[in-house]
Order: sequence, then structure tokens, then C-alpha cells
Amino acid sequence: MCKIVPRLKEIASNEGITIGTLERVIGASKGVLSRAINNGTDIQAKWLEAIVENYPQYSAQWLLTGTGPMLNDTNMSPSISQSISKLTNNATSTDSPFKEVTRTTPGAVPLVSVQAVGGFSGVDFQIKDEDILGYFFIPKFRHMQVDFMIELIGDSMTPRLWPGDIIACSIIHRPNFIQWNKPHLISTDDQGLIVKRIRKGPDENCLLAVSDNPDYDPFLIPKDEIRGLARIVGVIHLE
Repeated sequence: MCKIVPRLKEIASNEGITIGTLERVIGASKGVLSRAINNGTDIQAKWLEAIVENYPQYSAQWLLTGTGPMLNDTNMSPSISQSISKLTNNATSTDSPFKEVTRTTPGAVPLVSVQAVGGFSGVDFQIKDEDILGYFFIPKFRHMQVDFMIELIGDSMTPRLWPGDIIACSIIHRPNFIQWNKPHLISTDDQGLIVKRIRKGPDENCLLAVSDNPDYDPFLIPKDEIRGLARIVGVIHLE
């Protein structure tokens, strides 16, 4: 498996990040990947799975065997940057992966204002027509249960998510179905709307919110301050 290690360096280089940052993104302890690279040793299968999950634009076949293209052509990724203006301009293109549509179009996903989502509740959240910036059909999101998209503000989740990115959100109606260490959109009483990875807290009364940007320290969020949760299931990286 040590033949995989050089491709980890290629991923980090292609993403413009360090191996240390890659370790943080996949939830590995400091040195897990760097030691493997320096020593030419194996890494656990769970870290390979975490890389594939966090960087789906990279071919699993290429990562494991070195054969085939590095990037998946069908995956939306940071190397395929799009802007909202391109979404609109490509609306008439029959082969465009992005198309502005109407509310009644099957698979239409609303792009909404940050203000509209600021106080969303997973129980009775409703989007008002005046808060919708547009509807878009994105084939990649068709079977991902996307409830809405919003523009990301802030840099606490870099290098995974960047300010101005459009994130696709799936509302969590039952908090028992949290996917630990995955990025979530969290609506809180005290801090408003935040995007963080969610991990288990020291007790059942709170959750640990973790940023990908090392400049931001993790912090605890009392569960009774959380008004709504949505899992981030996709992202459109903007130029």
C-alpha cells in the first residue's frame, strides 16, 4: 500500500495545501500521513476512505492503483470552478451541468439568501418566495436530498470550503442521524448561522464544533441552543 503514499502528495499539491492540512481535513492525527510519506509505509484503510469521502473529485481507482485519470470527470470539484453568473448564462445550453429553472421543474433546488436561512428550524423550516434568489437544476445533486443552497460566508472552513462557495444543504429532521465529523450548517441562538464539522461533545448536552482552518479553535455548542441542523452534501466552488 506504500505505493499509494506518493499520490497523497499529489492530492495535497493539486489542492494547494500541506500534508498537515490534509491530515486535519480527514480527521487524522498530526503526523499520520507525513510519517507514512517519509518512511514509505502503509496507511490505514480508514484514512483512504476519508480521503475519498472528503475529496470525491479524485478517482478512487487512481488513488489505489495509480491507473486512470487523477480526477473524476463526473464529479464537481475545485478544479471545475463555476460562478452563479455562469449558472444563468448556461441556462440555454443542453449539455450544461447547471441550468436555471422554475420552481415546478423536477429536481429544482432553491438558492436562498443567508438571511432567510439564518434562523431555520429542522422541524418547520419554510423558505419564503421573496428569499429565493433562483432555482437551479444540478444533476449531481438530484439524488442527494438537497433542500436548499446558500452562499458561504467566512473562512473558518478553508481549505475545504471557501468564502463565496455555494453549499448544498440537506436538513436533518432527527438529530440522532448526525454524521460525525462531517461539515454541517448549524443555526444557533447565540452565534446565528455557522458552518462546522460536528463531533461528539464531552457529554450528551453539547456538541463540539470544529473548523478546518487551524486559526479557529474548536468550541462547544449546547444542544439546547441549536435551532436547526443541515448536512452539507455538496459544494460549488466559485472563482
